[in-house]
Amino acid sequence: MTSPIRHAGEPQSNAVRAELAQAEPVSQRTFTPTQVVIAQSAGVFHWTPEGRRLYDFTSGVLVANLGHNPRSWLRRFFTHMGYARPSVAEPDADLQFLAEQSGGAEYFRALPMTSYNALTPVEQITNRKLLELMSGRPGGKRMEQVLWAASGSEAIQKALWASMAFTKKRDMVLATRFGFHGKKGLACAITGSENDKERDPRVRFVSFPMAEVNDLSRRDEPFDFAPYRAELDALWNQFGERIGTLCTEPYLGGGGSYHPPKAYLQGLQAFCREHGILFILDEVQANFGRTGDWFAYESYGLEPDLVVLGKGMGNGVPVAAVVGRRDVLSSLDFGEASDTWSANPLQAAATLATIEEFQSQDVLGNCRRASAALETGLYSLKEFPFITAVRGEKGGMVWGIEFCDHEGAAAAQWANRFILECYLGDGSQQVDGPADSARPDGIHLLGPLAKKVVRISPPLTITLDQVDRALVIMRAACARMTTKSQSMTPQPAGART
Repeated sequence: MTSPIRHAGEPQSNAVRAELAQAEPVSQRTFTPTQVVIAQSAGVFHWTPEGRRLYDFTSGVLVANLGHNPRSWLRRFFTHMGYARPSVAEPDADLQFLAEQSGGAEYFRALPMTSYNALTPVEQITNRKLLELMSGRPGGKRMEQVLWAASGSEAIQKALWASMAFTKKRDMVLATRFGFHGKKGLACAITGSENDKERDPRVRFVSFPMAEVNDLSRRDEPFDFAPYRAELDALWNQFGERIGTLCTEPYLGGGGSYHPPKAYLQGLQAFCREHGILFILDEVQANFGRTGDWFAYESYGLEPDLVVLGKGMGNGVPVAAVVGRRDVLSSLDFGEASDTWSANPLQAAATLATIEEFQSQDVLGNCRRASAALETGLYSLKEFPFITAVRGEKGGMVWGIEFCDHEGAAAAQWANRFILECYLGDGSQQVDGPADSARPDGIHLLGPLAKKVVRISPPLTITLDQVDRALVIMRAACARMTTKSQSMTPQPAGART
């Protein structure tokens, strides 16, 4: 059993880590050198049980796009579920409302939390709003039906089921190499590369631009799609009409945060159109503003047959969906895509609240303004010798900082040290918290992607002032690292990131 991580001055957090190390296997989570314990969250911040404040630069792995526990979003969510009276702002009034709903009894009337094999009005309204939204955005002409799921990998699985049912004998799937689509079934089969274990013989991989976009400095360079088209043509010449589906992420997330030229994704789509291949865009990480637009198909000038949504669409409530062509999604019969949690009222209410929140506030405008400032600051970190590249989504809110081998330490060690130093903070006094210099602000980051790339993905609602303060912490962390090269945090053998 792996020994639990301990940090000085964190008695409550260390106790939680120790107990959970006994109660849960390490496979429950990916390796992170901090193993943060979160007691409370609000907006762009987490707080540890000891009261230390951390900037959340993960958004709970690209989920809390609107920040943690926004009052207005929660108000909408509670109202759609029947927990709150519409347009009532006082929390105590909600308690009175629930008492009135129950008539003093032990239970009260509201929507159920699950509605397996049943229909609810909130699902009806959410479907209507989601389809109106997606079909009304540039590239959304094919958004006609919604197939709900409980997680991104389940939604990918359902998208592939529907595609294979629609194309019948065209059972082969193309996927972009080193993408991440999930760890279950067909979603796992199209994840990674042909060299991974448990490959499905129906799956073939095609290259994704990496060398051409390995740093922000190369973002606007000319791009030649010809080698990628040749690779696609070779597969078509080999397998022909056995190929029925192509699935890609708009940007390579888990593979190391590679953000391709528009011409690449548009070239994939053009190939699909020429050969009658269904084009699936996996936006589980990218939807609801992460690329600076509502959806990534807008950002990249695409018109997919199916779009897979998840993460940010529920702002913390587990929800995912496949949205796209009616004829494709209708290829599955009763029960062939059903499961216990799909299309439950919690999912619908959360998605509806998220749509309404984006429509009532300038979330995307704030995202783009903060994006420019944060990107400039992140790129400046390249002056440190252990950082070799910074990549990201122009106008969006996701980047990758790539570390390199330096002074005898591997890139993975430098990446993990950066995560740890950002967590420990710079020793400065909290600005919005208790005036206690013993509790410095820190930054919460996840374990490295592809072993050496640290993802930066705060909520879209982060302010310019918060960006500036977080960059100070990051820069101080890097400065400390230049004097601690002999005390690196190794990555456990075999750790999956």
